[in-house]
Amino acid sequence: MKRVVVTGLGAITPLGNTVEQFWQQILAGKSGIGPITKFDSGKFKTQFAGEVKDFNPEEYLEKKEIKKYDLFTQYAIASSDQAIKDAELNFTTMNDVELAEVGVIWATGNGGIGTFEAQLEEFHAGDGTPRFNPYFIPKMIVDIAAGAISIRHKLRGPNYCTVSACASSNTAIVNAFDTIRLGKANIMIAGGSEAALTKSSVGGFNAAQALSKNNDDPQGASKPFDKDRDGFVMSEGAGALVLEELEHALARGANIYAEIVGGGMAADAYHLTGTPPDGIGAALGMTKALKDAGITADKIDYINAHATSTGLGDLSELQGIHTVFNGLPVIIGATKSMTGHLLGAAGAIESVISILAIRDNIIPPTINTKNLDENIPKGLNIVLGEPIKKEINYVLNNTFGFGGHTASTIFKKYEA
Repeated sequence: MKRVVVTGLGAITPLGNTVEQFWQQILAGKSGIGPITKFDSGKFKTQFAGEVKDFNPEEYLEKKEIKKYDLFTQYAIASSDQAIKDAELNFTTMNDVELAEVGVIWATGNGGIGTFEAQLEEFHAGDGTPRFNPYFIPKMIVDIAAGAISIRHKLRGPNYCTVSACASSNTAIVNAFDTIRLGKANIMIAGGSEAALTKSSVGGFNAAQALSKNNDDPQGASKPFDKDRDGFVMSEGAGALVLEELEHALARGANIYAEIVGGGMAADAYHLTGTPPDGIGAALGMTKALKDAGITADKIDYINAHATSTGLGDLSELQGIHTVFNGLPVIIGATKSMTGHLLGAAGAIESVISILAIRDNIIPPTINTKNLDENIPKGLNIVLGEPIKKEINYVLNNTFGFGGHTASTIFKKYEA
């Protein structure tokens, strides 16, 4: 099968709205978490989140276009534009045959939930007459970000949305990887976006007992693996990758960040929202990714763990890692301690982190974690406090979602 490389990156995050700004904040161990400003959260159990700051959609879209798109699609367009520019792709110079070889697989967990909530509130505040915005449906539906990116650049290759809760964008990246290596496209824009900081979303996750309620210390609330963790911190944003067939990238002299060499997907088959204590789904996904990459577990230098800071989820993942890596000295990190949890966009933004870790030979820190849970399997090497300089050749990126979804990707330092 064809080899696939990463030639462009984009990011809209609680820690910055460019890739390099985001990356420097990650390496500095900064938290992007703060009080919720998007709505009055005074009566909510959780009153903080990872909001994107200073995002100006007019940097990417005309005013009349902005009205057509929910915020999750605006984030998708912004991050994908960044990645396309970073890859030095000029689609206006391509003919119809070439554009048919460029596709988009974009992920989200919640889609236009902000639009949906606002429209229902407006309807119920009225007299029952159904006065809905004509863009209500296209703003809301989950596939629209993939379609908008495609329309924006006249890309006529494979185009769809993946939804597997918090594994969504890793699923999109695996599917884009497969599309190229099977010869069905030369270039794929892949990633995910989320703009779910709404009353219904925060209230719903609170009702599910999933969110941290540490309102006194928002920046310290996301503490993966810590014995005092009390739930995840919800965030918003987007991450984008340009994946490209190797020979196509070399022919145009593209900058190559890394190679993607493996993707594994599986299921816990256990519970609607919980994860099994034995970590079977996590172990299966990682094992399948390793098999797909044609490597053994000892080759992995760094695992960017899903590590949401939930009581059962963290332990389940670490048990899965213990099963697969069985005492190997692989370093495990949890960057959600800084970003919070971007839900359907988590895998994409953590792929950006994984790729930059390979580029710069540095493993980001895990912040906030002070006292490791005594139930963590023995012998795991978890990075805390400070980044680690290390030669990194392979990174494994894990994501898991409600419904038991598991998706893991493996990135490798590119070698000709």
